[in-house]
Amino acid sequence: MKGVRPVIDVAGWAPETRETTEVIGAAPAAALAGVLDIGPPGEELPPLWQWLYFLERPAQHELGADGHPREGRFLPPIPDRRRMFAGGRFRIAEPLRVGDTVTRRDELASTAVKNGRSGEMLFVTVRHTFLRDGTEIAVEEQDLVYRSGDPADRPAGRPEAPAGPPPEPPAVDAPWTLPMTADPVLLFRFSALTYNAHRIHYDEEYATGVEGHAGLVVHGPLLAILCLELPRRADVRVRELSFRARRPVFAGRPFTAAGAPDGTLSIEAPGGVTAMTATFA
Repeated sequence: MKGVRPVIDVAGWAPETRETTEVIGAAPAAALAGVLDIGPPGEELPPLWQWLYFLERPAQHELGADGHPREGRFLPPIPDRRRMFAGGRFRIAEPLRVGDTVTRRDELASTAVKNGRSGEMLFVTVRHTFLRDGTEIAVEEQDLVYRSGDPADRPAGRPEAPAGPPPEPPAVDAPWTLPMTADPVLLFRFSALTYNAHRIHYDEEYATGVEGHAGLVVHGPLLAILCLELPRRADVRVRELSFRARRPVFAGRPFTAAGAPDGTLSIEAPGGVTAMTATFA
């Protein structure tokens, strides 16, 4: 029946572990450095830049209406699935290096069904273990949230894009700051580097009219990478980090990555909104 959200049921869903081996090339890291207007990072990949590698490249006919693959090993079997990036953790024993042959082992770490304002949501954590010469060098966990149900069944009250000029950059008092405004070109380039075809990042009509956003959405992984730029630019080595996406950030609106040597990081948006929080050690 229209307007009734289906109950999420993933009983028996137990995808098998998968391993992929890849040589870490210099070109993707140099390309991301160009997007961020910085020099190439050198031999060691900065934390989270592994997102440029081990990419899945589905055929065009395998994509759904939102641009995401319809099927996949770690995509839950729920109807009208819609995905949100929620956060994650990364522990680094040794950095990934350009020229390394690295194996990534992927496995389903956990699932949990929770109730939110928009109905039932499935929280999925996927664990990626990175191995060099058979030795574990890093472990990443990604937290993803899936909703089930036709977008037309969403509650009323979609956010409206504010009229007039863009808001002023947020006032931030922190030892480390990196002010940013992500325009559609930057979002397109980051989507291309990560092979992310989700339409909320480049199709404004879809992002606002179907998904209910106030504009093009800045990638959660890009925000996390910008948070980690702060300790990197301060020559602070990060061995462990955790981050959580709290609110979306939209293209054309200023935001600031903020942080301190005590290990706290965040993305601050206009209106006193904290869009992402993170910690590192």
